[in-house]
Amino acid sequence: MATYFVSQGHDEIPRWQEAFPDARLIRPDDLNARLVRGDCVWVMADVPQWPERVGELQRRGAAVGVMTYSPATAEAFLALESGARAYVHALSPPELLRQARLVIMNQGIWVPPELMARVVGGAFQALGGAGRLRSEALAGLTERERAVALAVMEGYSNKEVARRLDITERTVKAHLGAVFRKLGVRDRMQLVLRLSPTHEAIADTSQ
Repeated sequence: MATYFVSQGHDEIPRWQEAFPDARLIRPDDLNARLVRGDCVWVMADVPQWPERVGELQRRGAAVGVMTYSPATAEAFLALESGARAYVHALSPPELLRQARLVIMNQGIWVPPELMARVVGGAFQALGGAGRLRSEALAGLTERERAVALAVMEGYSNKEVARRLDITERTVKAHLGAVFRKLGVRDRMQLVLRLSPTHEAIADTSQ
């Protein structure tokens, strides 16, 4: 499958080329004729009406990521809501870009770590928040693990959780690791889905 970078200008970023030597830099209006389902497309956030373009690309079967020179939480939400599966800094190291591409090509979601907590919190609220939490799934956790899990799902970073619970950030990481192991999840977003009512619906449709 091909990899494209969609930009209004003529960006030639060495890191892009190093990460994806075979990628093609292309203008927005030239992509339609070349796109094949399953292609990976990175859209620069300076492209006019980029959210609409992201949505169209996603509907046509592309794995879409959004690149920006100025990452912001609101823009990250907009990218994900529009159908993008990744939101990255345009000057990210090549290895990070390759990792992000691997994630989205496998139906995962990638955002910078500093924004992930906010994205998770937004998803948690969108799914009903604490009022619709599957409390029985928390039964196997200790009291402190439950407190950490709830704070993380509400969108707090590890540092903020440590401050709220008056513990060290290292202890937060240890508790969070235990929560992930006990609930069989890999990351914060999976934690939200595991503890939301949608988890049962997803499980039902997969049977």
